[in-house]
Amino acid sequence: MMDLDYRLSDRIDWDALRHMFARHGRVEIMDLLADGQAAALRAHLLARQDWKLVMNAGDKVYELTRDAFAALDPGQRRDLDRLVVNAGRDGFQYRYEAIRAPDGGDPDAADPLPRFIAFLSSPDVLGRINHVLGNGTAEFADGQATSYGEGHFLTAHDDDVAGKQRQAAYVFSLAPGWRPEWGGLLMFHGSDGHIDEAFAPQMGALRLFAVPQLHSVSYVTPFAPEPRLSITGWLRARG
Repeated sequence: MMDLDYRLSDRIDWDALRHMFARHGRVEIMDLLADGQAAALRAHLLARQDWKLVMNAGDKVYELTRDAFAALDPGQRRDLDRLVVNAGRDGFQYRYEAIRAPDGGDPDAADPLPRFIAFLSSPDVLGRINHVLGNGTAEFADGQATSYGEGHFLTAHDDDVAGKQRQAAYVFSLAPGWRPEWGGLLMFHGSDGHIDEAFAPQMGALRLFAVPQLHSVSYVTPFAPEPRLSITGWLRARG
Protein backbone atom coordinates (compact mmCIF):
# COMPACT_ATOMS: atom_id res chain seq x y z
CA MET A 1 0.00 0.00 0.00
CA MET A 2 1.21 3.53 -0.78
CA ASP A 3 1.52 6.23 1.86
CA LEU A 4 -0.60 9.24 0.89
CA ASP A 5 -0.79 12.25 3.21
CA TYR A 6 -3.69 14.06 1.56
CA ARG A 7 -3.61 17.85 1.37
CA LEU A 8 -5.95 20.39 -0.21
CA SER A 9 -4.75 22.43 -3.14
CA ASP A 10 -3.92 26.01 -2.15
CA ARG A 11 -5.53 27.35 -5.34
CA ILE A 12 -9.20 26.89 -4.34
CA ASP A 13 -11.44 29.96 -3.94
CA TRP A 14 -13.91 28.68 -1.34
CA ASP A 15 -15.97 31.89 -1.24
CA ALA A 16 -16.51 31.84 -5.01
CA LEU A 17 -17.60 28.20 -4.78
CA ARG A 18 -20.09 29.08 -2.05
CA HIS A 19 -21.70 31.73 -4.26
CA MET A 20 -21.90 29.32 -7.20
CA PHE A 21 -23.43 26.56 -5.08
CA ALA A 22 -26.04 28.98 -3.75
CA ARG A 23 -27.10 29.79 -7.33
CA HIS A 24 -27.08 26.32 -8.86
CA GLY A 25 -27.14 23.71 -6.08
CA ARG A 26 -24.02 22.14 -7.54
CA VAL A 27 -20.41 23.10 -8.07
CA GLU A 28 -17.16 21.73 -9.48
CA ILE A 29 -13.98 22.07 -7.41
CA MET A 30 -11.10 21.70 -9.85
CA ASP A 31 -7.83 20.18 -8.56
CA LEU A 32 -9.07 19.41 -5.06
CA LEU A 33 -5.79 17.83 -3.90
CA ALA A 34 -2.21 19.01 -3.86
CA ASP A 35 -0.21 18.26 -7.02
CA GLY A 36 0.33 14.57 -7.81
CA GLN A 37 -1.96 13.13 -5.15
CA ALA A 38 -4.95 12.39 -7.40
CA ALA A 39 -2.66 10.63 -9.88
CA ALA A 40 -1.17 8.50 -7.09
CA LEU A 41 -4.64 7.54 -5.83
CA ARG A 42 -5.72 6.66 -9.39
CA ALA A 43 -2.66 4.43 -9.88
CA HIS A 44 -3.39 2.62 -6.64
CA LEU A 45 -7.03 1.93 -7.54
CA LEU A 46 -6.19 0.78 -11.08
CA ALA A 47 -3.79 -1.80 -9.66
CA ARG A 48 -6.33 -3.32 -7.28
CA GLN A 49 -8.06 -6.61 -8.06
CA ASP A 50 -10.71 -6.60 -5.31
CA TRP A 51 -13.33 -4.75 -7.37
CA LYS A 52 -16.86 -6.16 -7.28
CA LEU A 53 -19.52 -5.78 -9.94
CA VAL A 54 -22.60 -4.32 -8.24
CA MET A 55 -26.11 -4.46 -9.67
CA ASN A 56 -29.62 -4.18 -8.32
CA ALA A 57 -32.90 -5.95 -8.87
CA GLY A 58 -35.46 -3.62 -7.36
CA ASP A 59 -34.36 -2.94 -3.78
CA LYS A 60 -31.98 -5.91 -3.66
CA VAL A 61 -28.26 -5.42 -4.31
CA TYR A 62 -26.11 -8.13 -5.90
CA GLU A 63 -22.31 -8.28 -6.03
CA LEU A 64 -19.93 -10.40 -8.09
CA THR A 65 -16.17 -10.54 -7.69
CA ARG A 66 -14.15 -10.34 -10.87
CA ASP A 67 -13.33 -14.04 -10.56
CA ALA A 68 -17.02 -14.91 -10.16
CA PHE A 69 -17.97 -12.84 -13.20
CA ALA A 70 -15.17 -14.41 -15.26
CA ALA A 71 -16.51 -17.87 -14.34
CA LEU A 72 -19.88 -17.17 -15.98
CA ASP A 73 -20.30 -18.85 -19.36
CA PRO A 74 -21.29 -16.73 -22.41
CA GLY A 75 -24.95 -17.68 -22.11
CA GLN A 76 -25.07 -16.67 -18.46
CA ARG A 77 -23.47 -13.32 -19.28
CA ARG A 78 -26.00 -12.68 -22.04
CA ASP A 79 -28.87 -13.52 -19.73
CA LEU A 80 -27.50 -11.23 -17.01
CA ASP A 81 -26.98 -8.41 -19.48
CA ARG A 82 -30.50 -8.78 -20.83
CA LEU A 83 -32.01 -8.65 -17.33
CA VAL A 84 -30.05 -5.54 -16.35
CA VAL A 85 -30.69 -3.66 -19.58
CA ASN A 86 -34.40 -4.49 -19.63
CA ALA A 87 -34.78 -3.32 -16.02
CA GLY A 88 -33.00 -0.07 -16.86
CA ARG A 89 -35.54 0.91 -19.51
CA ASP A 90 -38.26 1.94 -17.08
CA GLY A 91 -36.97 1.72 -13.52
CA PHE A 92 -34.05 2.48 -11.23
CA GLN A 93 -31.14 0.30 -12.29
CA TYR A 94 -27.36 0.36 -12.06
CA ARG A 95 -24.31 -1.67 -13.01
CA TYR A 96 -20.72 -0.74 -12.18
CA GLU A 97 -17.72 -1.97 -10.19
CA ALA A 98 -17.03 -0.77 -6.66
CA ILE A 99 -14.67 -1.02 -3.71
CA ARG A 100 -16.43 0.00 -0.51
CA ALA A 101 -14.99 1.98 2.41
CA PRO A 102 -16.30 2.40 5.97
CA ASP A 103 -18.41 5.45 6.81
CA GLY A 104 -16.12 8.26 7.87
CA GLY A 105 -13.11 6.41 6.53
CA ASP A 106 -10.06 5.50 8.59
CA PRO A 107 -7.21 8.04 8.94
CA ASP A 108 -4.81 5.33 10.16
CA ALA A 109 -5.52 2.77 7.44
CA ALA A 110 -2.74 1.62 5.15
CA ASP A 111 -5.32 1.59 2.34
CA PRO A 112 -5.44 5.02 0.59
CA LEU A 113 -9.19 4.71 -0.10
CA PRO A 114 -10.51 4.84 3.52
CA ARG A 115 -7.81 7.41 4.25
CA PHE A 116 -9.26 9.64 1.50
CA ILE A 117 -12.76 9.30 3.00
CA ALA A 118 -11.30 10.20 6.41
CA PHE A 119 -9.60 13.22 4.79
CA LEU A 120 -12.98 14.42 3.50
CA SER A 121 -14.40 13.84 6.99
CA SER A 122 -11.63 15.81 8.75
CA PRO A 123 -12.65 19.05 10.52
CA ASP A 124 -10.63 21.29 8.19
CA VAL A 125 -11.95 19.83 4.91
CA LEU A 126 -15.49 19.33 6.18
CA GLY A 127 -15.55 22.90 7.49
CA ARG A 128 -14.65 24.23 4.06
CA ILE A 129 -17.23 22.02 2.35
CA ASN A 130 -19.92 23.11 4.80
CA HIS A 131 -18.98 26.70 3.98
CA VAL A 132 -19.57 25.96 0.28
CA LEU A 133 -22.92 24.34 1.12
CA GLY A 134 -24.00 27.56 2.85
CA ASN A 135 -23.46 26.84 6.53
CA GLY A 136 -24.02 23.13 5.94
CA THR A 137 -24.29 20.68 8.80
CA ALA A 138 -22.44 17.67 7.36
CA GLU A 139 -20.46 15.79 10.03
CA PHE A 140 -18.77 13.03 8.04
CA ALA A 141 -18.33 11.59 4.57
CA ASP A 142 -19.05 8.11 3.36
CA GLY A 143 -17.80 6.76 0.05
CA GLN A 144 -16.67 4.04 -2.31
CA ALA A 145 -14.40 3.77 -5.31
CA THR A 146 -16.41 3.25 -8.50
CA SER A 147 -15.32 2.03 -11.92
CA TYR A 148 -17.73 2.37 -14.86
CA GLY A 149 -16.55 0.23 -17.75
CA GLU A 150 -18.22 -0.71 -21.01
CA GLY A 151 -21.98 -1.15 -20.54
CA HIS A 152 -22.07 0.32 -17.05
CA PHE A 153 -24.61 2.98 -16.09
CA LEU A 154 -26.79 4.46 -13.33
CA THR A 155 -30.35 5.53 -14.09
CA ALA A 156 -32.10 8.59 -12.68
CA HIS A 157 -32.48 8.98 -8.91
CA ASP A 158 -32.26 11.81 -6.36
CA ASP A 159 -30.19 10.27 -3.48
CA ASP A 160 -32.89 11.14 -0.91
CA VAL A 161 -33.00 8.08 1.37
CA ALA A 162 -34.85 8.25 4.68
CA GLY A 163 -32.58 8.12 7.71
CA LYS A 164 -29.30 8.71 5.82
CA GLN A 165 -29.16 12.47 6.61
CA ARG A 166 -27.45 13.23 3.29
CA GLN A 167 -26.56 16.93 2.97
CA ALA A 168 -24.83 16.69 -0.40
CA ALA A 169 -23.40 14.14 -2.83
CA TYR A 170 -19.90 14.18 -4.32
CA VAL A 171 -18.00 12.63 -7.20
CA PHE A 172 -14.18 12.84 -7.14
CA SER A 173 -12.98 12.07 -10.65
CA LEU A 174 -9.86 10.01 -11.37
CA ALA A 175 -10.29 9.68 -15.17
CA PRO A 176 -7.88 11.87 -17.18
CA GLY A 177 -8.53 12.90 -20.79
CA TRP A 178 -12.12 11.64 -20.78
CA ARG A 179 -14.18 12.49 -23.88
CA PRO A 180 -17.94 13.12 -23.53
CA GLU A 181 -18.80 10.77 -26.39
CA TRP A 182 -17.42 7.87 -24.34
CA GLY A 183 -20.45 8.13 -22.02
CA GLY A 184 -20.18 8.10 -18.24
CA LEU A 185 -21.51 11.65 -17.98
CA LEU A 186 -22.92 12.90 -14.69
CA MET A 187 -26.25 14.30 -15.90
CA PHE A 188 -28.72 16.50 -14.00
CA HIS A 189 -32.34 16.17 -15.08
CA GLY A 190 -34.74 19.08 -15.35
CA SER A 191 -38.43 19.03 -14.47
CA ASP A 192 -39.22 19.29 -18.20
CA GLY A 193 -37.61 15.92 -18.93
CA HIS A 194 -34.53 17.49 -20.52
CA ILE A 195 -30.95 17.46 -19.25
CA ASP A 196 -30.19 20.74 -17.47
CA GLU A 197 -26.45 20.12 -17.24
CA ALA A 198 -24.00 17.29 -17.83
CA PHE A 199 -20.41 16.88 -16.68
CA ALA A 200 -17.70 14.78 -18.30
CA PRO A 201 -15.06 13.45 -15.89
CA GLN A 202 -12.22 15.89 -15.15
CA MET A 203 -9.16 14.39 -13.48
CA GLY A 204 -8.82 15.51 -9.87
CA ALA A 205 -12.08 17.49 -9.78
CA LEU A 206 -14.64 17.13 -7.00
CA ARG A 207 -18.26 17.64 -8.08
CA LEU A 208 -20.50 18.56 -5.19
CA PHE A 209 -24.29 18.77 -5.45
CA ALA A 210 -27.28 19.20 -3.17
CA VAL A 211 -29.54 16.31 -2.13
CA PRO A 212 -32.22 15.75 -3.38
CA GLN A 213 -31.42 16.40 -7.03
CA LEU A 214 -32.39 14.12 -9.93
CA HIS A 215 -29.32 12.82 -11.75
CA SER A 216 -27.91 9.82 -13.60
CA VAL A 217 -24.68 8.47 -15.13
CA SER A 218 -24.92 7.80 -18.85
CA TYR A 219 -24.13 4.42 -20.44
CA VAL A 220 -20.39 3.88 -21.02
CA THR A 221 -19.75 3.05 -24.67
CA PRO A 222 -17.72 0.12 -26.06
CA PHE A 223 -15.10 2.52 -27.43
CA ALA A 224 -14.21 4.09 -24.08
CA PRO A 225 -10.54 3.04 -23.75
CA GLU A 226 -10.61 2.68 -19.96
CA PRO A 227 -13.10 2.72 -17.08
CA ARG A 228 -14.55 5.94 -15.68
CA LEU A 229 -12.78 5.83 -12.32
CA SER A 230 -13.93 7.94 -9.36
CA ILE A 231 -14.66 8.04 -5.64
CA THR A 232 -18.29 8.80 -4.86
CA GLY A 233 -20.40 9.25 -1.76
CA TRP A 234 -22.29 11.69 0.43
CA LEU A 235 -21.62 14.31 3.07
CA ARG A 236 -23.90 13.38 5.96
CA ALA A 237 -25.14 14.54 9.34
CA ARG A 238 -25.43 12.12 12.23
CA GLY A 239 -28.69 11.00 13.77
